[in-house]
Amino acid sequence: MVDGALAEAVRSLMPRARRELAELVAFRSVANPSLFPVEECRASARWVADALAAEGVPDVRLLEVPDGSTAVYGHLPGPDGAPTVLLYAHHDVQPPLDEAAWTSPPFELTERDGRWYGRGAADCKGNILMHLTALRALRQVAGVKRDGATGVRAVGEGLAGEAVAPLPVTVKVIVDGSEEQGTGGLERYVAAHPELLAADAIVVGDAGNFATGVPTATTSLRGTVVLRVTVRTLAGNLHSGQFGGAAPDALAALIRLLDGLRDEHGGTAVPGLESYQAWEGLEYPEGRFREDAGVLDGVELIGTGSVADRLWARPAITVVGIDAPSVDGAVPAIQSRARALLSLRVPPGTDAEAARRALVSHLEGAAPWGARVEVEPWGTPAQPMRADTSGPAYAALGEAMREAFGREMVLAGQGGSIPLCELLRRTYPEAEMVLLGVEDPGARIHAVDESVDPGELERMALAEALFLRGYAARWTGRPARRSGVGAAGA
Repeated sequence: MVDGALAEAVRSLMPRARRELAELVAFRSVANPSLFPVEECRASARWVADALAAEGVPDVRLLEVPDGSTAVYGHLPGPDGAPTVLLYAHHDVQPPLDEAAWTSPPFELTERDGRWYGRGAADCKGNILMHLTALRALRQVAGVKRDGATGVRAVGEGLAGEAVAPLPVTVKVIVDGSEEQGTGGLERYVAAHPELLAADAIVVGDAGNFATGVPTATTSLRGTVVLRVTVRTLAGNLHSGQFGGAAPDALAALIRLLDGLRDEHGGTAVPGLESYQAWEGLEYPEGRFREDAGVLDGVELIGTGSVADRLWARPAITVVGIDAPSVDGAVPAIQSRARALLSLRVPPGTDAEAARRALVSHLEGAAPWGARVEVEPWGTPAQPMRADTSGPAYAALGEAMREAFGREMVLAGQGGSIPLCELLRRTYPEAEMVLLGVEDPGARIHAVDESVDPGELERMALAEALFLRGYAARWTGRPARRSGVGAAGA
């Protein structure tokens, strides 16, 4: 049965969530100073820190991490003996790509057809609002029960310095400032200060539901390796009429090199990268995938095996960028140099560094016509992750999702990568890790016209609030392992 008071508290907070998400989306917080000013990310971090402080979180810090980005940390002690739950999200976003291609301005939250559009609306600023709304709703309900009144101003408005209703667990919050760039700043910071994020359960708010209205916990992530490949064949560009037909074309060599990464079915074909693993669990019907991915009629899917196998259990290589002359303004010249950026997704069970070595070896050994190939790492390889679902956190989450959505929770994989997750799993091996969030297939994260379904935001905020309360109840009588504030130097 749905907790009516908690559900109503979340519902009453949704206008505020809409208003604050608009404020947060307005920051052009792309953690790439060559594209947007660094101050945009710093302002976004300050907004998150102020929001936590306004909720009465006594320990809020802006962390300057090794890659130059700014993360936000908060710590709110709970009752004695309560477990500690770490809530994760990130405030940086992907670049908007072609801003003119957006139906509405990318950094202006716009409501259209029942969804809220804007860069970061789902990934991952919507998940920051999910966390905030869940915490506010718990305090609002606790404040009502404590005071016997409604509209507890300290909770509903979150004014710093006022008395606030307690939460059932100790809460730590970490909001990354450069997750989308893959530069590893927060990972290096956590490695140097391991006690900072120690917790009994870790809720990673950077995932989403298999479909709208289908409560989903993500239990595995592929890792990622990004490489920049440069091919050189000539001392300089040449006239295609005078030299074409004999002079080796670097762009053609690159295209042939990239084509060799796939077999005849379009699957990954790199020696040393296993491509036959199977996914055990939720299946992804091909028709649903074609619709979710917007595959054009008559165009075949690539690879073999089930869709779930290809997305969640096997490696995938994507050419995410090519440096080549644009069609507009092109001249009849043979290219002496061409460059591409490759993204390799690494499935659980495969070491990301071993996968990187296999791909580099293949690229260096497969150059056509003796072309010179240079392969450089781009960012830090991220290891894949698989979660243990047998503990009390998953039991509490299943109950919370069922109550919030009115149906059973499903377990799914995710083809994407969250570099911090595997580090957290290794650093805190006793902690349960849960991945969830407000994203759905219609969110179009990383693409033009990103959006969030406000209904998903409301249901996921309710589910998280129910989870925190239910997890605390299941913890009764167990020793709390992770209730400390963290290392003094953190």
